[in-house]
Amino acid sequence: MLFRYRKILITLIASSQFIFALLMQQKVAHPIIALLRKDILLETRQQYTLYGILLYVISTIFVIYQSMGQPEDKVWDGLFWITQLFVCVNAVAKSFLQDNKGRLLYFYTIASAKDFIISKMLFNLLLMVVMSLLSLAMFILLLGNPLTNFLQFFGITILGGASISLVFTFLAAIAGKAQQSAALMAIMGFPIIIPQILLLMKITTTAFSAVILEGWWYLVFSLAGLDVLVIGLAVILFPFLWKD
Repeated sequence: MLFRYRKILITLIASSQFIFALLMQQKVAHPIIALLRKDILLETRQQYTLYGILLYVISTIFVIYQSMGQPEDKVWDGLFWITQLFVCVNAVAKSFLQDNKGRLLYFYTIASAKDFIISKMLFNLLLMVVMSLLSLAMFILLLGNPLTNFLQFFGITILGGASISLVFTFLAAIAGKAQQSAALMAIMGFPIIIPQILLLMKITTTAFSAVILEGWWYLVFSLAGLDVLVIGLAVILFPFLWKD
């Protein structure tokens, strides 16, 4: 079983590297693609954020394993989404901090505000989805597999990781224009993200049993609707920050 989950982990890493390599080989036809390629290229060269987050994920899950062993279903579910929350904070917080004023001024001359914020959202979404799937593999490897419906939880993991990354990317864009931006993002983010985490935990309860939750699809569509709302708000509001 250990060998099986190790193969899944290696497959996820290889798949993400293939997607990144495929994006690098595409001809630049749009500013969004160019900015996305820039972020991916910087990350693959520096690899500071990626390995830092990997270290955080592995060490956090290992500490949970040492302290709790293999917890019951509800605790397993809650610990998983709390881990994803703090992984996202560490991953997304630096997305706007690494761009200095000179670089932002250059981006201002070659791309619009909408292109810039959409490219940041896409990059953070890809990064968070990869980290969420790696976290899922590590949780199953160390904390056991209490899932009855693995494919359902797998799909919600992708949707949940994307949702959390979109919210914190939008908040990081706002906080990046202010001093003490990391603290400001945490202050604004946690009251907004807690209801989303609770919604994700409620959606994923059906993956631990054969019981069908009434209105399950309504909850899923509500989460997807929140994602669309965040994207819309970012596209509308970020240009006002971009001009400053």
